[in-house]
Amino acid sequence: MIQPGNDPYWLGVASQRLAQGELVAVPTETVYGLGARADSDEAVARIFAAKGRPTNHPVIVHVSDTDSAQRFAAFWPDAAQRLAAAFWPGPLTLIVPRRSGVAFAASGGQDSLGLRCPAHPVAQALLRCCQEVGVWGIAAPSANRFGRISPTSATHVAVELDDSLLVLDGGECEVGIESTIIDCTRSPAVLLRPGMLTAHQIEAVLGQPLGQPDAHSPRASGRLVSHYAPNAALHLMSPQQLLSALALQQARDVPLPQLAVYARSIAQPAGVLWHPMPHDAKAAAHELFMVLRAFDAQGAQRIWVEMPPADEAWAGVRDRLQRAAASLDDASLPS
Repeated sequence: MIQPGNDPYWLGVASQRLAQGELVAVPTETVYGLGARADSDEAVARIFAAKGRPTNHPVIVHVSDTDSAQRFAAFWPDAAQRLAAAFWPGPLTLIVPRRSGVAFAASGGQDSLGLRCPAHPVAQALLRCCQEVGVWGIAAPSANRFGRISPTSATHVAVELDDSLLVLDGGECEVGIESTIIDCTRSPAVLLRPGMLTAHQIEAVLGQPLGQPDAHSPRASGRLVSHYAPNAALHLMSPQQLLSALALQQARDVPLPQLAVYARSIAQPAGVLWHPMPHDAKAAAHELFMVLRAFDAQGAQRIWVEMPPADEAWAGVRDRLQRAAASLDDASLPS
């Protein structure tokens, strides 16, 4: 059930539903989230059930500001304070020590918790409405089946999840991929998931290099090897590999209506589904999940994607594509 997210009536309905332990889909600047009140383990369990998500895989708690965030934190590290001051509201999740007795289910059973202050005006309006009914944080992973393509429009959510779910429509998500995640439970802080906020930007605020994740890093959203996957088999290739694979297919003179190509540096090939990849990383991130969903809707069985550039600006897009392709083994690569 899609309703306008800028309508005070539906914001009120949504906040009441959340207060009662129900689920609501909410837009953020990154992707749409499937939300439940973060302080209710029973409500958060409904998220895991609706998504088919393992209960030990933590979800991010969305808050309206730093004061609200500290309701969920055992203490607030200096790194978290610096980063929140610089980048909140925005596409940055901070992992901090979790306050005992709070948001156990949202943490995946860990002693740490991911917190984010979203910049989307609908998300902010909903968080403020929720505070009026005693809800100070919304646990909200992406509003899709676990491991699949994240939704960046209200229609994506409605197609994928239960028709009875209230979906607040906030338009297309501006960023288009999930937030950067920084572990602030240790020093130096550690980059756990790249996004459109880069490591260089984070380090400039912290005044020191980021550490590397290791076996002691907390579990965090979106870090499983296979994630963000379309229904079609997705292969990542260099421009040279892509050209060679296309030439081989063309030489076989076999129609390829079920092959889709998403590339920056080659001309549109004949006989395939095609979408040009932008040369700008932000533009590519904004459209990435929409393009993959469109290929699925067009019946693609294989998606060949040109590997994005190696520079830092593309790290978030590369990460999502590498995880989307990770379910395939080397034997399945085109030859």
